Amino acid sequence: MQQGLTQLGAKNMAFPEKTMIFGLFGKKNNNQAIVERQYQALTSAARMPDFYERLNVPDTVMGRFEMLSVVMILFFRRTRASATSGQEIAQEIVDAFFEDIDHSIRELGIGDNSVPKRMKKLAGMFYGRLEAYSNAMDTSDPTALAAALSRNVHPKAAHAVDMGGLADWMFAAEAYLSAQSEDVVATGSATLPNVA
Repeated sequence: MQQGLTQLGAKNMAFPEKTMIFGLFGKKNNNQAIVERQYQALTSAARMPDFYERLNVPDTVMGRFEMLSVVMILFFRRTRASATSGQEIAQEIVDAFFEDIDHSIRELGIGDNSVPKRMKKLAGMFYGRLEAYSNAMDTSDPTALAAALSRNVHPKAAHAVDMGGLADWMFAAEAYLSAQSEDVVATGSATLPNVA
């Protein structure tokens, strides 16, 4: 399952405690095939070239982290109202995401003593994005979502970068996911749309 961030192109109040993500690293995955299938679909979606060629996402390690965070957040939002099995699968998928990050950090040769601190920082980034994007999406505010995306995807830009196209895709993707049945989610077969 591990692909590393170099290959890869939530929790708000509705979800369990953030620290749960690290507690499941060693858990035996009883739904391994389902989780791997869904995780592969999400990572494939995050690598779609149009994000990097048309929607102002930088084609860098951090740009791909941002896009994978986006698709993970969308999937988590879809599973909030799902049956327990769907929520458990979502949690295991996000655990796999952080396992990939952990693996990627170690592949870069970063010392073991530094990994937990970096993981904590990246987890904080992920959950901060979940909160910001969810707030904008819950209020159907594409302008606020685009602004949040600009801050996160282009943190060093002197001026705001237009992320309206990605914001529009996120709203469309949420509707696309919502239309998929619980059976689709429970079997790890949920998909995300192409960029229009």
